[in-house]
Amino acid sequence: MGRQGVHVYTRSLRYRNKTVRLPDGTTHTFLDGDEKGIDVRIAIDVIRMAHSRAFDVALLFCRDQDLSEVADEIRVISNEQNRWIKIALAYPHSPATPMVKGINRTDWIRIDRATHDRCLDARDYRPKRP
Repeated sequence: MGRQGVHVYTRSLRYRNKTVRLPDGTTHTFLDGDEKGIDVRIAIDVIRMAHSRAFDVALLFCRDQDLSEVADEIRVISNEQNRWIKIALAYPHSPATPMVKGINRTDWIRIDRATHDRCLDARDYRPKRP
């Protein structure tokens, strides 16, 4: 992506052992990678690009309420620039989670699980064990 003019930022993942209880009562432990700082990078990019008039609609694939302040800031930028800017969120919806909501004061686009799963990066970023 970097060769195509896309600015790429990376964050190290923190790996921890995570244990879950399975339906049959047994437990399973696995190495789980957690990212930190990605929300801040998304917020910076959306606000910077709105200021530079790089988009009219920002489509985010998340529902993290931490980004609700970005939606507020986009409304301020929209008023300052006297133009229409919208933030929309696409997230998986299923009958099992009918009450799940997107970020406040944004448009919500429900997508089916198959579409969501096709958007996932299948690469394994975990460190290789020696």
